[in-house]
Amino acid sequence: MISKLVDLRTMTFVRPTLPFILLGFIHMAYCQWQIWDIWQTTWDRKMLLTYFQPDAGPINFVTPGPIGSADIVINDTAVYQTIYGFGAALTDSSAQLLYNLKIENLGNYWSLMDYLFNATDGANSAGFSFIRVPLGATDFSARNYSYDDVSGDTPLYDFNIGATPSYVFTVLRDILSINNMLRVYILPWSPPGWMKESGTMDGGSLNTAYISVMANYLLKSLQGFQNEGIPVYAIGIQNEPENSNPTYPTCSMPVATEADIGIALRTYMNGNGFGDTKIIGYEHNWADAANYPVQLMQQAASSFDGVSFHCYAGTVSDQAEFTSRYPNKEVYFTECSGTIGTDWWTDIKWYMDNLCIGSLAYGSSTGLMWNLALDGNGNPKLPGTNSCTPPCRGVVQVNSNGTWSVNQEFYAMGQASKAILPRDVGGPWGQRIGISLGGELDWALVVGAYVTKRSSPMDWNRYSIVVLNWYVDRA
Repeated sequence: MISKLVDLRTMTFVRPTLPFILLGFIHMAYCQWQIWDIWQTTWDRKMLLTYFQPDAGPINFVTPGPIGSADIVINDTAVYQTIYGFGAALTDSSAQLLYNLKIENLGNYWSLMDYLFNATDGANSAGFSFIRVPLGATDFSARNYSYDDVSGDTPLYDFNIGATPSYVFTVLRDILSINNMLRVYILPWSPPGWMKESGTMDGGSLNTAYISVMANYLLKSLQGFQNEGIPVYAIGIQNEPENSNPTYPTCSMPVATEADIGIALRTYMNGNGFGDTKIIGYEHNWADAANYPVQLMQQAASSFDGVSFHCYAGTVSDQAEFTSRYPNKEVYFTECSGTIGTDWWTDIKWYMDNLCIGSLAYGSSTGLMWNLALDGNGNPKLPGTNSCTPPCRGVVQVNSNGTWSVNQEFYAMGQASKAILPRDVGGPWGQRIGISLGGELDWALVVGAYVTKRSSPMDWNRYSIVVLNWYVDRA
């Protein structure tokens, strides 16, 4: 086994005065591994995803020796899942705010979009590369709607992707114009109300007589996005199938129902040119990782490429309840929301520990937040919904006066995102590699390590470490 060790005393990680997040790119020079490029965010906000090179020259990796106060050992022979990136949900509300910004101040709009989505190697940006888009209304829509609200229209003659507010597709196309590597993941918050026992999109469950109709509805959604010029990477069956809140579009969906829809949908997709598009199941909290997603694979593993998780119940380690049983299935982390008024650095530490480093350590290939953009009050929301209490915070705050600012979610995901972006245009994405910690202060570090391979075998692979330091010297 080849190990590369950084004695953190040589990286000024021992008893620093301020906690921080650091991303270091590791290069080969003169037959020695060295860190030359660093992006850093600090607790006191003096550095915010700030690029620099060490003043004293590159930081050397050394061969394993006596353990320092805090040591990182990287095992580059242990290579795990590919990481497809970080991002958030482009809800109707997020798209509306971004589109309004485009109208109000075009320069500010494009500046923000570049800061969020430019994935060019070395760019001053986060390089977000994974977007989740609802099919129909959510609790962050101006009104309640589906793509076919004509009761009893089982052939879906009145299906209309144009029910989506036009600004959603406008913003999506703008994002793709900046980052053509963007992966788009679509899924509904509810089937059309007439397909449900409750007769409404708000709460209730699907009438199982409409399983094949719902599968066709999802196929038509794929075709609709394709017609709008939006390539879709993956589709889900139902957001939060164990949630039936009656104040916004939700749907309680038993495992057997989701499995049957997935089986039918996979057949439809294979027969209509979407054989390479993934189907992702579950899409709910860590807490039930040992049950719903496992049972879903037991019933329909050949139809589902993997499952996704949310953060609102359970702990990140619960992901292992699924991955231990289905190690060859993909795992995605797709939703968590900050709330207005919480502490900036406390949030960042939690996000790094549980999502941006932690979720990946437990097998996830993505790390996503909820709304990409909201205003300073967590709006706009669907009238009458009781969701997001206290108010949810967007990754970005967009103001009515044509200005914007990014929140703590941006910095947490941005630090992690830069570690896994392709080094070459069209090249491989980063993969997680083995990591271990030692020393008396190992508790103070949360670390992820990644290798990004190159398009040409003549070029050196790039190794990256993302480090969260909790330690504060109060002496």
